[in-house]
Amino acid sequence: MNMITLLQAAAPAGGGASIWIMFLLLFVIMWLFMIRPQRKQQKELEAFRAGLKKGDKVVTNGGIYGSIAEIEERTVLLKVDGEVKLRVDKSCIQKDYSANAQ
Repeated sequence: MNMITLLQAAAPAGGGASIWIMFLLLFVIMWLFMIRPQRKQQKELEAFRAGLKKGDKVVTNGGIYGSIAEIEERTVLLKVDGEVKLRVDKSCIQKDYSANAQ
């Protein structure tokens, strides 16, 4: 027997439909374990950023800790230390580190 005959014998008959079913199954598994949890996490982060208020203690993507002194539509003024204030984009706010946040 040559190699082509062995490969043909190993391939299932009607393999075209089974390949499409396999691709569909792979997509469903990717959606369940990767895309869906990521979307959920993104929605939670957007809700957190929308609910920010003056006095909240937060951390930015860059690791800057501060409390919110002022909120505008797209930016936040962070009080970092003493009278040092930084204006950062709201999308940079990553998490809350207030005493009541765990």
